[in-house]
Amino acid sequence: MTDRQEETIVALSTPSAESAVALIRLSGNKCFGLASKCFGKDAKELKARKACYGRYASAKGDLLDDVIFTLYKAPHSYTGEDMLEISCHGNPFIIQNIIDDLILRGARAAEGGEFTRRAFCNDKMDLSQAEAVGLLIGARSARALKAAQMQLDGELGKRIGAFSQRLLDVCALLEAYIDFPEEEIEQQSAEEIAQRLEKLSAEIKSLAKTSKYSALVHGGINIVIAGAPNAGKSSLLNALLGSDRAIVDSRAGTTRDYIREQAVFGPHRVNLTDTAGLRDASDSIESRGVEKAEEKIKKADLLFFTLDASCPPPALPEWITKNFGPENSILVLNKSDLPSNPLAESFMPKWRRVRISCLNEDGIDALKEEAISLIDSHHLGAAADDILVSARHARILDESAALIDSAKEAMRNGSPIELASSDLREALEALGRIVGKLDCENILDKIFSNFCIGK
Repeated sequence: MTDRQEETIVALSTPSAESAVALIRLSGNKCFGLASKCFGKDAKELKARKACYGRYASAKGDLLDDVIFTLYKAPHSYTGEDMLEISCHGNPFIIQNIIDDLILRGARAAEGGEFTRRAFCNDKMDLSQAEAVGLLIGARSARALKAAQMQLDGELGKRIGAFSQRLLDVCALLEAYIDFPEEEIEQQSAEEIAQRLEKLSAEIKSLAKTSKYSALVHGGINIVIAGAPNAGKSSLLNALLGSDRAIVDSRAGTTRDYIREQAVFGPHRVNLTDTAGLRDASDSIESRGVEKAEEKIKKADLLFFTLDASCPPPALPEWITKNFGPENSILVLNKSDLPSNPLAESFMPKWRRVRISCLNEDGIDALKEEAISLIDSHHLGAAADDILVSARHARILDESAALIDSAKEAMRNGSPIELASSDLREALEALGRIVGKLDCENILDKIFSNFCIGK
């Protein structure tokens, strides 16, 4: 550990706001000593993992609060170090006084993700599990929570470990031939090794491809609400959110810019975007709004094309009909409380369609259910029960697969075995970067930089 990692750190681990109870955490070799100083006689019968009542006295002798404190002895703690957790009243003034006093007594304010970083450095979890802590905290849907929990439970680490073991087995076999050059490898044996490598490479590439699902699960499915002016797009956004987020007016062209909000549909996190009505703009501001609408529509995972069902439908731009179909769009027939127009009823017959009335709030739940069904069947169904990797993991997996492919070709082309062995060693090292120890501090800094302080 570096000198900085040997310091005792402190941070608030609950949100910084008024609450009934707040949790302050410390990690480092000064925890037991600090407990004795801060709680005096209340800490005389100190036992690890036993919650104790105490009166927190500052270094100046002032009573700061009545608290519950718990000590954890290394290595049986989250960080693998001695830890102290203090539960005090959730008054920000009290919290800050306690933290300031602990710093005065020799602790240091923790940086973002420093507790989890220490857990990784002390072998309490592998790097993929450490990354999963951030995903777990940021999960905003049941699907994202499940994916984070699988990774935190070590499922990705187990998969990488299995890949690595298979690579090691082949490496050991090749190096045996290198150590005994008089034993030339037969073509049949070389082909059998090539086939093993080919199968392993395919499995690694398959795992790498799940990164596209990871972005949808953790970042959310991008749903864009589009249509002609005055079709009820902003009213639909408000109805889906259950609040008046967008301004609604009977005049067409009220929405000039896009509005983006997050919501949860069943187990899925979604990003809802309300856009300006698609038409030939009458002024430069509206024209820019229509351009932005087109940009958002083109990047949509799912399109809610909203139609005033009481009027003839508008002509759809060719790029919409070319890029959106039954698998990624829903025709939302709004104003179902009014007599329907026959042309609207027959519009885009192959698209999924849901009749709604934003005025009466009819059909909104049915639209959400249809969206969930479409997401399950066309967007996330393939990843329902599998491990999901991040973009960082995917890059490393692709790098490893490419090296394995190179070794495979070397075996089939009769190239020196040393070349194949070298490629496989590099592939093994690459896989280790997903879960293993890293000497590169800036990579660790980048991974933990998005963590909240106190975790």
